[in-house]
Amino acid sequence: MKVEIWSDIMCPFCYIGKRKFEAALEKFPEKDKIEVEWKSFQLNPDLAPVPGTDVYDYLAQHKGISREQSVQMHQQVTQTASQVGLTYNFDKAVIANSFDAHRLIQLAKAHKLGDAAEEKLFIAYFTEGKDVANHDVLVEIGTAIGLDRTLVTNMLASDDFAGAVNLDIREAEQLGARGVPFFVLDRKYGVSGAQPSEAFTQALTQAYGEWHKTQPLTTIESTGGPSCAIDGTCD
Repeated sequence: MKVEIWSDIMCPFCYIGKRKFEAALEKFPEKDKIEVEWKSFQLNPDLAPVPGTDVYDYLAQHKGISREQSVQMHQQVTQTASQVGLTYNFDKAVIANSFDAHRLIQLAKAHKLGDAAEEKLFIAYFTEGKDVANHDVLVEIGTAIGLDRTLVTNMLASDDFAGAVNLDIREAEQLGARGVPFFVLDRKYGVSGAQPSEAFTQALTQAYGEWHKTQPLTTIESTGGPSCAIDGTCD
């Protein structure tokens, strides 16, 4: 069964949601039958860095609040992240457009490395304070997860996977996503936000139970052992 997760790697609750979902999935009895696919989303596709503006000033200007209020909000998010084992260093965060980072994720997905790319990009932005729009940074991240350096370099120098990023964003809108993280299970159930792991467990259980009923029965041929035919006769 497929679980699709729409996320922006500059979204603090997306990383928190990733950890909470992973905790639920790790304990799920049928976890080996769950396929996870990361989908691209941009909270601010027009975002451009402004020299001298840090994340605190950016949020303050964006929401029309004071810098002090912005700092307090980031501290609260940092505390929430720490509860699931994540380290957020907003003092070092670099404001950057995430579009090329999403193109890297799409390339990684083509090589079955989507989750690894997502994780590394989250760490780069929230913990290490790296510029996730910088192509040198993205090349290093790509090679660190096992992609060929030349492949990543050439992709970033082109517009490859731009269409895939935009398609994911349009899909999210069509599915009614009003924010991220947004989890879609078997294209039937949606879970919005960084919910408690118990909520993900409940969603996985319900979605998987319905999905499993639709799967064709696999007959295993064997010899020996008693059985009964559909006409009621037994041997």
